[in-house]
Amino acid sequence: MLKEFQKFALRGNVLDMAVGIIIGAAFTTIVQSLVNDVLMPPIGVLLGGVDFSNYFLTLSMADAPTSLAAAKEAGIPVLAYGKFINAVINFLIVAFAVFMMIRQMNKVQARFEKAKEIEPPAAPAADILLLTEIRDLLAKR
Repeated sequence: MLKEFQKFALRGNVLDMAVGIIIGAAFTTIVQSLVNDVLMPPIGVLLGGVDFSNYFLTLSMADAPTSLAAAKEAGIPVLAYGKFINAVINFLIVAFAVFMMIRQMNKVQARFEKAKEIEPPAAPAADILLLTEIRDLLAKR
C-alpha cells in the first residue's frame, strides 16, 4: 500500500496540481487585496461611503453595536453578509481571470493545430530518395 501511495503521490499530475494549489493560494491574497483595497473603496464612495465588509445583522436582541468588530468583541452573534458580498466579488474576479487565461490558452492551441494542418507533408528521408534513384538506375539497365 505504501508503494502504491508513493507511485500516486509522485506522478506528474499530482505535482502539477500541488504547484497549482500553491500558486492559487498566493493569487487569492492578491485578489483579496485588489477587492478590499482597490475596488471596494470607490464602490463604497459611489454608494455614499458604504463599506461592505462592515455590513451585518445582529441575531440577538442585544443593543446593536456600531461595527462588526465591536459585535464580535462583545460576543454578539451576527450575520456578516457584507463579508459575503466581498467573497462573491473575489470569486467573480478569480473566475474571470481564470476564464481569460484559459481562453488565451485555447486560442494559442488552436493556432498550433491550424499550423500543423497547413504544414506540407515531410519530404522523404535521404535514404529513401537514394534507394529510389538506385532502383531507377537498375531499371534502366
